[in-house]
Amino acid sequence: MVWGKSCGWCRCVPAREPSPDPRLHSLGMQIRRLREGRGYSLEELAERSGLSFRGLIYIEHGQRSPSVLTLLDIAAGLDVEPGELVNHITREESGKSRPQ
Repeated sequence: MVWGKSCGWCRCVPAREPSPDPRLHSLGMQIRRLREGRGYSLEELAERSGLSFRGLIYIEHGQRSPSVLTLLDIAAGLDVEPGELVNHITREESGKSRPQ
């Protein structure tokens, strides 16, 4: 099995097909940026949010679509407003539709 080829972030998740929706990848990247910006490891965020380590890995890699309740738990674990996890996606989407 080849490890870590899906995004190059880590060697924790087996290589898979890219996320079917780029918004999931963008969400995962935002969660990772916020987590690392606070100096939290995946283990620390799992403990702070009450979620599983493995589940967080899949979310960060865009391989799972988290429920609203899961997003609320992640936001609480990161001590941010839930909108900070998803507002950038809305801005990216609206930027694509603007005339050049």
